[in-house]
Amino acid sequence: MLVKIVEKDEEYYKINDLVDTLKKNEKIDESGAMFTFEGFVRGKEDDQEIKDLTLTLPDKEKTEKELIEAIKDIEEKYCVYEIATVHYIGKFFTGDTLFLVGVLGSHRDKTLKALSAAIEKIKYGFDFKKEEVSNTGTRVILAGG
Repeated sequence: MLVKIVEKDEEYYKINDLVDTLKKNEKIDESGAMFTFEGFVRGKEDDQEIKDLTLTLPDKEKTEKELIEAIKDIEEKYCVYEIATVHYIGKFFTGDTLFLVGVLGSHRDKTLKALSAAIEKIKYGFDFKKEEVSNTGTRVILAGG
């Protein structure tokens, strides 16, 4: 199981790393679908030009344990074989990857629903704090922003 929260410059994963991990699953021969998602920093939003974004957590280890449990719950609920995810923390700029998710399942419908559930849970279910610096100033966004 690849479920990690990583400091931006300590380790680096690409979407292909998640795909490779999922393809090693013992149920690959029973699988018929894999979906992936990459969330990254946008450079513009409405009238704002984003200069940088800092993403932090109050307790990385605690959040990582909670993330592992949440992923297990989603795997069970949607009957998918495996979900892999990496979420970064640190300082980011336009185009930098913030988080990756990949899901392996037997059929596309369940697999796509599991991907969507994982994205939403990761976005809204944890104590990530964003500090976004733009041409209009700095704003702090708590989980889900």
